[in-house]
Amino acid sequence: MSSQKKSYITLIKITILALIISVIPAPEIVLYISPFWMLLSFVYWITTFTNQWQLFFALALGVLVDVLYGDILGQNALALILSGAFISNVKQSLLVSNITTQQIYIFVASTIYLSTLLLVYNLSIQSLSFNPYLLLKPFLTALLWPIVRLLLSKISS
Repeated sequence: MSSQKKSYITLIKITILALIISVIPAPEIVLYISPFWMLLSFVYWITTFTNQWQLFFALALGVLVDVLYGDILGQNALALILSGAFISNVKQSLLVSNITTQQIYIFVASTIYLSTLLLVYNLSIQSLSFNPYLLLKPFLTALLWPIVRLLLSKISS
């Protein structure tokens, strides 16, 4: 099987997994602090496979998440594109870094993701009911990166 075909199959598998995990019913507090599952799976895919169409796939996956959650169309797509662009720029450093440094990169990407979501929401709705628990999302996303990376490497092999 070609490397490119394997990367697409892996993308489909981890996308389905991320979508299933993200729609599991949970209490409201857990939903506020749950990590950005699609971002974690997309970062894994970016760092594992080389592809020219990464930003296009970020757009497609983001729109898929928007439709799934009923969010403003393009909100998660823009956030995933910006976070993915950051990860693409630091990809070489991310690949050779220790786990703590990788978690810092994931934290920054998650912060970009959250900031974009909040900015688009605030600009479009003109009122923001901000919950302070949202600030825990980037921390939890970064903390779960080593576990997610390990599990996704098992799935993709």
